[in-house]
Amino acid sequence: METNAKTPNSSRPLRYTRVLSIAGSDCSGGAGVQADLKTFAALGCYGMSAITALTAQNTQGVQGIHAPPPEFLAAQMDAVLQDVGADAVKIGMLHAPEVVAVVAAAIDRYALGRVVLDPVMVSATGARLIEPAAASAVVAELFPRVQIITPNLDEAALLLGRPVASAADMLPAAQALLDLGAAAVLLKGGHLAGAVVHDVLLQAGAAPVHLQHQRVATGNLHGAGCTLSSAIAAHLALGADLTAAVGLACDFVHQALLAGAEVKTGQGTGPLNHGFAPLPMVLQS
Repeated sequence: METNAKTPNSSRPLRYTRVLSIAGSDCSGGAGVQADLKTFAALGCYGMSAITALTAQNTQGVQGIHAPPPEFLAAQMDAVLQDVGADAVKIGMLHAPEVVAVVAAAIDRYALGRVVLDPVMVSATGARLIEPAAASAVVAELFPRVQIITPNLDEAALLLGRPVASAADMLPAAQALLDLGAAAVLLKGGHLAGAVVHDVLLQAGAAPVHLQHQRVATGNLHGAGCTLSSAIAAHLALGADLTAAVGLACDFVHQALLAGAEVKTGQGTGPLNHGFAPLPMVLQS
């Protein structure tokens, strides 16, 4: 997989590797669309956004959510995809069923194939970010349309209606999410205690892949899930297969956590250091 610009080819025009984030905005810059765009840029991709909701939030929590009409979200996606196009898509916060519906329609309308769904449902501070009906819509309308979903344990528990509270619960939970219609699941175990963070990648018809990283001693975890799903989408856009993209994305998040571990940003849970080793923009012909 390439990480540097290609040599110009005079016979065909060059273009950037394009990744679209369909997600909520975090005005404090640590999560949501802002984290996604930082991740895309750091990995050499051209980032674009379609904002599903505006949040008033900071390192201490979410103070408010303002949602534009679903029709305006559809207009944003059409504006980007009709003109620039996208090599991969990351989906984040979808707070209402009508928002889920317009995203599903766009996936079909533009035959989007490399789609990563981060089912953002609960903030790190415990604020619920999705209506109950929207969770059901995500399962019914998006699980069959995306390449992979990336829930944490709290999100998996909400989707399955049962606790996912231990490492032993993770593989059965991932299989249950496949049974709900997902093609692949990266179930993130960062909420469990222990010196090692354990994640499980499960794809239909394939053996599970267990990924492990040493836990980084830091309070700066704001936007880690957004960053991971965005990094997966970026690596898919750059040409990696799904297993490789997941592994590379987990490594990126680990390094971003290490690089930002001792930085003080705000009074609460600070962000990762997305810019620890930015790559040049990758060109395609």
